[in-house]
Amino acid sequence: MSTLKKSEISPAQARRIALTAQGFNGLTRDGNISTAHLRRSIGQLGVLQIDSVNVLIRAHYLPLFSRLGSYDRTLLDTDTIAKSKRFFEYWGHAASLLPMDCQPLLRWRMDRALRGEGVWTQLQPFAKARRAEADAILRRIAAEGPLAASDLSPAAGPTTKGAAKEMWAWSEVKHAIEWLFWSGQIASTHRRGSFERVYDLPERVLPRTVLAHPTPSAVDAQRALLARSAKALGIATEEDLRDYYRIPAADVRLPLEQLVEEGIIIPVRVRGWRQQAYLHRDARAGRKIDGAALLSPFDPLIWHRSRTERLFDFRYRLEIYTPAHKREHGYYVLPFLLDGAIVARVDLKGDRQSGTLIVQRAHVEPNAPLHTIEHLIQELRLLAAWLGLSSIAVASVAAIDPLLAAFRDDSLPASAGA
Repeated sequence: MSTLKKSEISPAQARRIALTAQGFNGLTRDGNISTAHLRRSIGQLGVLQIDSVNVLIRAHYLPLFSRLGSYDRTLLDTDTIAKSKRFFEYWGHAASLLPMDCQPLLRWRMDRALRGEGVWTQLQPFAKARRAEADAILRRIAAEGPLAASDLSPAAGPTTKGAAKEMWAWSEVKHAIEWLFWSGQIASTHRRGSFERVYDLPERVLPRTVLAHPTPSAVDAQRALLARSAKALGIATEEDLRDYYRIPAADVRLPLEQLVEEGIIIPVRVRGWRQQAYLHRDARAGRKIDGAALLSPFDPLIWHRSRTERLFDFRYRLEIYTPAHKREHGYYVLPFLLDGAIVARVDLKGDRQSGTLIVQRAHVEPNAPLHTIEHLIQELRLLAAWLGLSSIAVASVAAIDPLLAAFRDDSLPASAGA
């Protein structure tokens, strides 16, 4: 569009560009979703963040629901990921599902991990002083086939005391096997029902064509990743671009300059933004951004909180690790996107035993339109039906925003899909 040739862009247009790049242009969500739809959506995003919290549903399922509507999650688990070999798990934006052609672009991260760089402190000894212990685990996996940390040491399995304590419950075996994974010496075959990773040798997990692909230099790989970030974001600051695949700040300057020189990204000014912005050359401002969607806390549209504030004038923080009495909005809060603006937020929990979607808290933003409540309730019904929950309940009237006076149990039918 000719309007994108301008060197200055309005905040409203920047938001429209970002929403279009992220797949929120013209939401239809008709429920007839195939593996091809899922693959295209993941390809457009470039990464799906994985998280262990399961109070509602695992984080990597939600971004696809937000964009596509109800879909069969087994299609993602089996056809889209396991059978197709189109995606793999590694450290992209935190733990992530990534398109398979991204694997060579992350080998620089694996090489650094091999030297004990860029990994958690507790993993560093296995690169040097305790390398023999990691090598012994590697030999067992080579000889025995796919193994999880709990197969190697019963104490290494995931804790049952909650995600906040999971890292601290890790055994030394778990630390060693995690370093092997980070350094690319093993790959994840899948995750068990407990969400525990199962590992095998890369040559028994990844396609031969991927393994045979030449390894690019760190600068070339980081330039390619930044280009993917720019395309997925549409318009972004340097910090936004490097955060998408967690590229260290010290590595960004040269590849960013190269992308500008090549014309892949165009420096622009967004009114109200203090930082320099960059527009991807293929970015467009979609004409249709109406529609509703609940957003995962780990959705790439909002996972970088400073960007969320710039784009939507919406301050959002994940309060999972905040003590309950200090939480402002709740434990697992999903922002509510409506017609291109974030207008509300709801703290949700899926009670699978009773088949209930529980609204723990709800809050409507000050400038939300009058039809926010109607659309939010409709979206909650759609979410409940997709999760196989037969009813929706409000945990406490006191936890509900006064504007949500109509938001009572008797306003939500027992059949969530009604």
